[in-house]
Amino acid sequence: MDAYRVLLLWQKEGTFIKESGLSPFSMELALGVCRRHLYLQYFVKSLVKKKPSMEVCTVLEMGLFQMFFMDVPDHAAVSTSVELAKAANLGEGSARLVNAVLHAARRSGTPALPPQKVRRVSVENSVPEWLVRRWFDIYGTDRAEQLAKSTLERPSEWLRVNLQKGSAPVLAQKLGLTGASILYDRYIQVPEGVKLKSILESQAFAEGEFSLQNPAAYKVVELLDLKPGLKVWDACAAPGGKSALMAEMEPTLDILASDVSEPRVEKMQDLVQRLGLANVKTECIDVLSIDPSTSRFQRSAQDDAVSFKFDRILLDVPCSNMGVISRRPESVYRLTPESIKELAELQFRLLEAASGCLVPGGVMVYATCSPDPEETTKVVSRFVKEHPEFEKAAVPVFAAEEDSRLDGFFAQSLCRKV
Repeated sequence: MDAYRVLLLWQKEGTFIKESGLSPFSMELALGVCRRHLYLQYFVKSLVKKKPSMEVCTVLEMGLFQMFFMDVPDHAAVSTSVELAKAANLGEGSARLVNAVLHAARRSGTPALPPQKVRRVSVENSVPEWLVRRWFDIYGTDRAEQLAKSTLERPSEWLRVNLQKGSAPVLAQKLGLTGASILYDRYIQVPEGVKLKSILESQAFAEGEFSLQNPAAYKVVELLDLKPGLKVWDACAAPGGKSALMAEMEPTLDILASDVSEPRVEKMQDLVQRLGLANVKTECIDVLSIDPSTSRFQRSAQDDAVSFKFDRILLDVPCSNMGVISRRPESVYRLTPESIKELAELQFRLLEAASGCLVPGGVMVYATCSPDPEETTKVVSRFVKEHPEFEKAAVPVFAAEEDSRLDGFFAQSLCRKV
């Protein structure tokens, strides 16, 4: 019932499934239905003459997912789905429909996919057709199909070890993860079958010995070329993972981690306290309120304008999440061609506003968790063209292209000329 409730909230209100606090089984079911939503809708359509209500469709999708994509016996999937229809007060007729449709699916098996290639890739991988076509145009057939398939994969979970408090091999042994893959000397890949919940309930987590973070973050931060004693601004910092990584890498840095959302800043404060990071300050700041020509902004109407200047700036902007669809499956259904253009314009404005706060000779890294050119190379190229005082510094990072275990981050370092 919990997974059903959360799936309805996602479809009606756009809430994030991972923030719902579901049990492991319910979370696997809800995320799985979300990841394969378009395919499951296609499956339902092949079995009924008239499309049922959203509520009945959701029950059917949950039943089909359990039957064909989880280790749940068919009879159990059918019976629990019928009981769910009754418990959700969908009526006896709906319960009978659920029973009949799932039994029909059990007999017939999965439906044939559409013959047209773009449509087939869209249905098979539950990626909207317009987005598949966009990927075909940008990346070509093979890469586009690979991207679509990757959205269905369960993402790897990684622990980032706080090297100020221990080492990756020692922590892996302490947590019973002996033999797990270690990357960049500080990331431990959580093996399949290991319950993340038990790891996060460990004393080591409570004492700040590690955090959850994909190693793509390290590839982004690496571009900042951090040196002891530098003044650093993480301008769109929430949930704070990259600020924490920088502080752990170099305790002498003076780091300001800011975000436009007060509740998200409060969560960052909790993170900083758990990790014991004395060199990270948090603040609620709207980057767009900064005048790029003077680097001045007002904290409130009552305060005088203050000036910001930093040696390093990390700008991990709001984006489409196209590089982390497997981790945030809801994001793919929210996107439109128009929303991507709107995001790109916001990203440029953020980059422009933050850039005035960088000292001459300083380095700013522009980052997104999307590899789409509209949000990445085009934004950077436009910025450099309109701001000749900046130049690209180093080869851009496309993290997932280097290692498929990494999230699909893009990052480009920019240097302010002296």
